[in-house]
Amino acid sequence: MTFYPTDRLALFIDGANLHAAAKNLGFDIDFKRLLEEFRKRGLLIRAYYYTTLVEDQDYSPIRPLVDWLDYNGFTLVTKPAKEYTDRDGRKRYRGDMDIELAVDMLELAPKADHMVLFSGDSDFASLVAAVQRKGVRVTVVSTLKSQPPMASDDLRRQADAFVDLADLADIVGRAPRERLPRFLQETRETADD
Repeated sequence: MTFYPTDRLALFIDGANLHAAAKNLGFDIDFKRLLEEFRKRGLLIRAYYYTTLVEDQDYSPIRPLVDWLDYNGFTLVTKPAKEYTDRDGRKRYRGDMDIELAVDMLELAPKADHMVLFSGDSDFASLVAAVQRKGVRVTVVSTLKSQPPMASDDLRRQADAFVDLADLADIVGRAPRERLPRFLQETRETADD
């Protein structure tokens, strides 16, 4: 990745896409480390995180992450997931944040020098081209090293730079020990002594 210290940076994270890519690569994203890394690379003006939420559930596994991100430097963009029934009669949810992400990228383009898009979705190729026409460099972060690959060829070719998420695992990934609940970490550390 080529960043200049005077770059005004903006991050655009397609939450579902990034989660799936990291999961396929076998690690979790440490969002605190991710934010710290990009703050070192230039002037971080905004870090957006896009996700849908199921509103009528008593507990949502994504809610703690969304709350943490909201209090720790990210701009959260959420909307309710739409419920549907699949052909087997099971209740499913879907949600798409592509339009919200596209609008935010285009609106912020005059104020940014470099945007980083965390998604491999081919639908974003024309968005990246539109942002580039406004003079903004765009780096795409996704992965080709998963099965199946998560980054579309169209999007990779359109971007100014492509970074494979697998290559960032040591920088923004969470180690397996960090994924354990705290009480298990303490138990393991005591046993190691």
